[in-house]
Amino acid sequence: LSYYNEYKSYLSFLAMLSRAAARLMWQQQRRCISTTLLPDEIEMLRKTCWDFAESELKPIAGDIDRNSRYPADQIKMMGEMGLMGMVAPEELGGPGMGYLAYAVAMEEISRGCATTGVIMSVNNSLYLGPVLSYGNEEQKEEWVSPYLDGSKIGCFCLSEPGNGSDAGAASTTANKSENTYTINGSKAWITNGYESEAAIVFATTDKSLKHKGISAFVVPKPMEGVTLGKKEDKLGIRGSSTCVINFDNCKISSANLLGKPGLGFRIAMETLDAGRIGIAAQALGIAQASLECAVDYSQQRHAFNKPISKLQTIQNKLADMESRIWSARLLNWHAAKLKDEGHSYTKEAAMAKLAASETATFCSHQAIQVLGGMGYVSDMPAERHYRDARITEIYEGTSEIQRLVIAGNLLKEMASS
Repeated sequence: LSYYNEYKSYLSFLAMLSRAAARLMWQQQRRCISTTLLPDEIEMLRKTCWDFAESELKPIAGDIDRNSRYPADQIKMMGEMGLMGMVAPEELGGPGMGYLAYAVAMEEISRGCATTGVIMSVNNSLYLGPVLSYGNEEQKEEWVSPYLDGSKIGCFCLSEPGNGSDAGAASTTANKSENTYTINGSKAWITNGYESEAAIVFATTDKSLKHKGISAFVVPKPMEGVTLGKKEDKLGIRGSSTCVINFDNCKISSANLLGKPGLGFRIAMETLDAGRIGIAAQALGIAQASLECAVDYSQQRHAFNKPISKLQTIQNKLADMESRIWSARLLNWHAAKLKDEGHSYTKEAAMAKLAASETATFCSHQAIQVLGGMGYVSDMPAERHYRDARITEIYEGTSEIQRLVIAGNLLKEMASS
């Protein structure tokens, strides 16, 4: 009997090793999954970000979430890797990469930690993006170069307590007197609000022109006249601060104006187009993390004398998750490639953001179904992925707004053809 028990234990040990080897093989296949689809330099970047996420982000993602902790050390490391200002040109100290590289890197970072992903996204797309596109040389030197190494980050102040998706209804004002603008008003839902040291602020400079009277400014912080509201206690991405920023007779130099007066709405819309590629990548990272969690658990959990990954119902869920992730991923890579090549990409970015964010919600939901009760407790990352995914359908344009953008552009294209 003792020999029989030892034999059973030996078989159990071999089965455990086999499952561990299968998981390792699957992870390595995932690490090299897009080799034939991406240029060599971007594939190398992806692998580097995959390794970084595995070693530096995944182990601490749960702690960041539980304690609403800003990942300062990891952001600094990412700055040193060139990830905090990926499209900034080399002459300003950046790596001079394109948006396809940015989308690929963002996904891998967000797969490790969605909080870290959104901090990276805001600094790249929403803060640095408009300065790089509309700033003069002096502004780029002052407001881009110091924000590339992870020691400083920026934020983007467009939304207000009363305007929501109506970005053209800015009640924040900027009144000019000689060489000074005085800003008054409040901006809401500002990601990186507490940690940022500069903000892109949109304010009305001519009310009679409505949305054409909105201008964009770079505002340093902290400074007199700028105060922060309380940190919001959020459902997900809890390590990034979100707050209201109040401007009370905040005086800035006219040298802080981005572009010309009245270009603010245009700058905001162009910035959000690019930002949607970043948020789509974040959503894809969350979706991929959810799939990996579901696959790993399904290979370890046994029911009916076999791993549940052998059950057709579970396989159907995994197949749907994988198919939707790749559909959204290719949409996002397409939008990024269009931007890199200088083509119009507004519709494609909206399609990618819509598909990826809804895929993140779907995959995180399905992962919990695969895990069952274990998906509902914080011992496993599935419930965190579910909470993190939800915001991707809301910020930088809700799913409803994305559908309006897609339909509006489609109708214009059809009318002109």
